[in-house]
Amino acid sequence: MNPFANALSKILNYEKTSKRVCWIKPASKIIREALAILNTNQYVGEFKEITDAKGNYLKLNLLGNINNCGVITPQFNVSKDGFEKFEKRYLPARNIGIIIVSTSQGVMTHSEAKEKGIGGKLLAYCY
Repeated sequence: MNPFANALSKILNYEKTSKRVCWIKPASKIIREALAILNTNQYVGEFKEITDAKGNYLKLNLLGNINNCGVITPQFNVSKDGFEKFEKRYLPARNIGIIIVSTSQGVMTHSEAKEKGIGGKLLAYCY
C-alpha cells in the first residue's frame, strides 16, 4: 500500500531482468525527487512524467547500475551525527551507495545532509 516502495521494488525487478524502460504509476512528488537523486548519482537514467486521463505516470530509463534498493520503514528520525549507524545497517560498505533523506531543506542524500550539518527522516537506500 506504499506507492514509493512499489516504485523502488519495480525498478529493482526491472533491473534484475535487464529491462531498459520502466513505467511507474502513480507518480508522486517524493518519487520524482528520489528518482532525480538516483539520476544525479548515476543509478538510473533520465525520466519524464507523462499525463494520462487516468493519472500521471513516469517513464524511466534504466542503466543497469542498481544492485539493491528499497524503502526504509519505519522512517527513522536521524540527527546530524547519527548517519553512521544507518550506513552500517543499510549500505554494504563505507562510501558505497546512498541513503535518501527528507530534511527541512528538501530531499537529499545522506552525504549532502552530513555536509550541511542537518538531520531528517530516512526514506530509501540504493547501491
